[in-house]
Amino acid sequence: MNHKRPATGPLTVTVFVFPGVRLLDVTGPIEVFASANGFGGRYRVRTASEDGAEVTTSAGTRLGADLRVDDVREPCDVLVIPGGPEWETLIKDDALLDVVRRLHEKARCTASVCTGAFLLAAAGLLDGRRAATHWRHSRQLAARFPSVWVKPDAIFVRDGRMMTSAGVSAGIDLSLALVEDHYGAEVARAVAKDMVVFMQRPGSQSQFSVRSQVPHSRRETLRRVLDEVAENPGANHTLSAMARKAGVSVRHMTRLFDEEVGTTPARYVEQVRLEAAQVLLETGDDAMAVVARRTGFGSPESMRRAFVRHLGVTPGAYRTSFRTTGVGAEHPAPEAVSP
Repeated sequence: MNHKRPATGPLTVTVFVFPGVRLLDVTGPIEVFASANGFGGRYRVRTASEDGAEVTTSAGTRLGADLRVDDVREPCDVLVIPGGPEWETLIKDDALLDVVRRLHEKARCTASVCTGAFLLAAAGLLDGRRAATHWRHSRQLAARFPSVWVKPDAIFVRDGRMMTSAGVSAGIDLSLALVEDHYGAEVARAVAKDMVVFMQRPGSQSQFSVRSQVPHSRRETLRRVLDEVAENPGANHTLSAMARKAGVSVRHMTRLFDEEVGTTPARYVEQVRLEAAQVLLETGDDAMAVVARRTGFGSPESMRRAFVRHLGVTPGAYRTSFRTTGVGAEHPAPEAVSP
């Protein structure tokens, strides 16, 4: 896919709003596209409700609509389908799903935010496609719509003309990716800086950090060790060093990791170091030797082996790819989430 698409005229963004819609799912993307107009973009953003009337969001805020769905006659470049907390009720609303289908027919790209993916799936628009949603709902999406390939922790996923994103703020990441696609990375970067958000959150990046995925341990000694590794990955975190700091034997420390973390101490440390190196490569210009030293890998070669083993790319290739939102990058098809 080509980045920086030449645009001879304004690009139209239509955001569908409905009763119970989540406010940030709507305003986040709108802010991105509106901000882009100040840095060389040319977007015409409009909201549409089923009957053109204002709607009340899940936060209780009233939100106006620029037009009714029947007035959306010409094709639009981007259609945004936000989500809402009451998605289980929304996907049973046949009239609402019909509106989504009709709007999709006129869109060059249809993008959902958070549980908006459920509306697309219920409308039959994600059959056979990869998709993302809020991590809390990924298994429900997979269970209810087995023909959808759910990538459970991606920030956003692009499959053909469909884009789906994770929870609330991920709609901003998705919108930045579209701005980059339309007008280039420089414009998208300027928008991210203006909004004080990160540009470097590519679609394939996990919604989680390694430390946040570890279940809360009842043992304070283990919690201290886990936190120390996460806070200072470049320090000495051999098994014996961690056991010594915790005041337990090496065998006991190994057993604690197995019971509480579900992995070995060495694997946990490597995962944390890998994540720390990814962040440094995404956001800085330090030499590989500096990144390897700061994150505890010691040498660029050790870091390279870890990247290839876990991510399938070298650190240099990772840095090059993730200097942008990664919207055009090719990623292997993910495993489906088991219902």
